[in-house]
Amino acid sequence: MPLNTEELTLPVGLTAEALLPAVEDELRLTPFIDVHTHLFMPSLGKLGLWGIDELITYHYLEAELFRANGITPETYFSLSKREQANTIWNTLFVENAPVSEAARGVVAVLDAFGLPVTGDLEEARDFFASQQIGPHITRVLELAGISDVVMTNDPLDAAEAALWEREPARDPRFHPVIRLDRILNKWSEHWSVLSAQGYAVDRDLSGRSIGEVRRFLAQWCARMQPVYMAVSLPDTFACPEDSVRWRLLTEAVLPACREFRLPLSLMIGVRYLVNPRLKLAGDGVGKANLRAVEYLCSNYPENRFLISVLSRENQHELCVYARKFANLMPFGCWWFLNNPSIVEEITRERLEMLGATFIPQHSDARVLEQVIYKWRNTRRTLAPILASTYRVLTEDGRPVTRDEIRRDVHKLFRSNFERFAGLDVK
Repeated sequence: MPLNTEELTLPVGLTAEALLPAVEDELRLTPFIDVHTHLFMPSLGKLGLWGIDELITYHYLEAELFRANGITPETYFSLSKREQANTIWNTLFVENAPVSEAARGVVAVLDAFGLPVTGDLEEARDFFASQQIGPHITRVLELAGISDVVMTNDPLDAAEAALWEREPARDPRFHPVIRLDRILNKWSEHWSVLSAQGYAVDRDLSGRSIGEVRRFLAQWCARMQPVYMAVSLPDTFACPEDSVRWRLLTEAVLPACREFRLPLSLMIGVRYLVNPRLKLAGDGVGKANLRAVEYLCSNYPENRFLISVLSRENQHELCVYARKFANLMPFGCWWFLNNPSIVEEITRERLEMLGATFIPQHSDARVLEQVIYKWRNTRRTLAPILASTYRVLTEDGRPVTRDEIRRDVHKLFRSNFERFAGLDVK
């Protein structure tokens, strides 16, 4: 039977010229959820990093300093924070144009606060020293266009654990995450911390160890109320494997995630300290074997996995796996991938393969004010990508409305995470 085109009611779509402005507006008006950061709610005190000296001594810029300046890492790390910031500023911002992504980000932050982007740092230092952290956080989040921040919280960090045990005041904008790196990746170095706290564990996971790790996780879930658990993994991560990490993962962590209905975030592909002299700036990247992701998604279908992979070469494979497993949510362009040229490539690929069923970006911010430039960059990079996608769809005969654009932006930057994490984030 021939199709009666008169019976079809197509939406009244936007013109090709109207698509980009509409996308830009919706990206600007939608408050994003930053699903992975290293920021802290105000009550966790000095754990939170902020201000101009922290921005400039960020480890991305430290790595760039050692390429542009003959200073040795040993000499640099012997300096005070202020001296380190002055050294980086003079090298990367005065003696060179700050064209790298990380350097340009500092310029964007200074500009957002109306501070000088040339000269010395004294006016910026005076400005940040005059800020009260509560109102300053509110202003920063408003400038960044984000409503919610997901933290990274390590219960085996002595300083942080002590603060949580005092029941710090909660800020509804900040959501905890239990970070598991010390448990899963460095058990031999940290099992004694649990033992000293009264948990019957040992180095070899004998006896009651697994059950006691479960008890530890349950108590911290009750204390923190996390939105997911998370671990950063090396490029050599494989499963199944005969290892302490595998037993902890499959016998303690995954059952705890199921019990408390939490996703597990796996951030895969780090090569730790390829140059240990650089400290935090010394990590590298390696191509991972994503058969491990396939195994976990296939064999643990009741678990949900937030996955971010560090190597550019793993991105297409991750998209393919996401098409096969609904319990896999790709998220973000992490660390070395968070450059506009690579973000554009990865986001286009994800849209083409997954539609709007992924989480395009997170800030990974370690310093509060970084969210300003990281989310500004995301909006600027994503707008032409989404507009181009809608334009092609329009050319192929399907108009796109403003409401549909609003719905997609909301999915990508809010509701996909809310749904996958089982949240009702307001």
